[in-house]
Amino acid sequence: MLDFAIFAVTFLLILVGAVLYLYPSSRQASDIPGMTPTDEKDGNLPDIISSGSLHEFQVNLHEKYGPIVSFWFGRRLVISLGSIDLLKQHVNPNRTLDPFETMLKSLLRYQSGLGRDVSESCLRKKVYENGVTKSLQSNLPVIQKLSEELLAKWLTFPESQHVPLSQHMLGFSMKSVTQAAMGSRFEDDQEVIRFRKNHDAIWAEIGKGFLDGSLDKSVTRKKLYEDALTEMELVLKKVIKERQGKSFNRYIFIDALLQGKLSDKQILEDTMIFSLAGSIITAKLCTWAVYFLTTAKEVQQKLYKEINQVLGKGPITHTKIEQLRYCRQVLCETVRTAKLTPIAARLQELEGRVDHHIVPKETLVLYALGVVLQDSSAWPLPYKFDPDRFSDESAMKNFSLLGFSGSQECPELRFAYTVATILLSVIVRSLHLHPVEGQVMDTKYELVTSPKEEAWIMVSKRC
Repeated sequence: MLDFAIFAVTFLLILVGAVLYLYPSSRQASDIPGMTPTDEKDGNLPDIISSGSLHEFQVNLHEKYGPIVSFWFGRRLVISLGSIDLLKQHVNPNRTLDPFETMLKSLLRYQSGLGRDVSESCLRKKVYENGVTKSLQSNLPVIQKLSEELLAKWLTFPESQHVPLSQHMLGFSMKSVTQAAMGSRFEDDQEVIRFRKNHDAIWAEIGKGFLDGSLDKSVTRKKLYEDALTEMELVLKKVIKERQGKSFNRYIFIDALLQGKLSDKQILEDTMIFSLAGSIITAKLCTWAVYFLTTAKEVQQKLYKEINQVLGKGPITHTKIEQLRYCRQVLCETVRTAKLTPIAARLQELEGRVDHHIVPKETLVLYALGVVLQDSSAWPLPYKFDPDRFSDESAMKNFSLLGFSGSQECPELRFAYTVATILLSVIVRSLHLHPVEGQVMDTKYELVTSPKEEAWIMVSKRC
């Protein structure tokens, strides 16, 4: 069973940078079809840049050469897998790590996790996942309250007003993540504003600044980035100190890490990763889910009926969340249609084989999830937003294989699914969601896929 990570990266340097940081390697040849280097020094990096993103480059590459392709980043061979059958075959026999976490930690200059004792890594993973589970259980009323506050705000808007969906979802998600991860300190809007400012400064440089080396060339940008990182770390250290050895009525993510007897450094790193990644993945999932509902009235009405049947006039509970099966189908189809995380990666530490091809040792293997998620052989009418496709057990099995559900689902996405379910249960029960006529939604493929410009919607009160 493949241990796929959910998160994706657009910029190949982030992927390769983490690998080269730990496994420098010389150029190797392969019989796998694909592109020869365009540039002796940069390999196919110019082709990736001209395509617009790594995902778009992979789409073109797989269309031309088939389900398994190769290309070059500098002098390093990279292999991309673009079909479910090939992904099933690629079992990495070595360390089981979340590549997104490894890459993000290396960019933040944190301990990557490679080289640790296997039992220590497994224990830490369990502590991390337990922290997400318990913080969700304890903070469900908080997330519902935040959802109701957003609903109250939207109810004040005239029906003709355009609502800036991306902006509102990012604010809502950051409040949900910070309060669930770091507690009541972030009930203060000023704390959330400071967090968002620092979060945006850090996230803006992850990928962009490391892709072209421009961060190190700009004293101003580098200082802004480092100051934001330092300020966020100082806040996390204060929260850790406040919670150590004490008990509180509300359980938060940091409490699980403290009870797991991790070091202060590990607690700091894990909370930083969860706060950064959790905010973005939750915001984009909520944005795309609401946007797609505006484009599919029949889906919106079906979801409304399920919410009423399951919840009645009462509040949402963890038991009722499990009963909202169609809502989960809507969120799964949102992830698939938006290609929420289009790429994941593994390092082939030992020589392996995919199909009849040899995968050389220390090769970076990319999972072209964005390609697979819209493969017509796996998903009939792949460009149609159709949550009913996930009523089919085989569709959910494929989705689980790709790491988007089931036992392979990453903790941050599990958090996002729950938050999005609570949000939809609140707003769909009270509002009709409408599209803005003439809006063209272009997509930006970064760490997490997002609308290229602001996503606008309109709302009206249900009778």
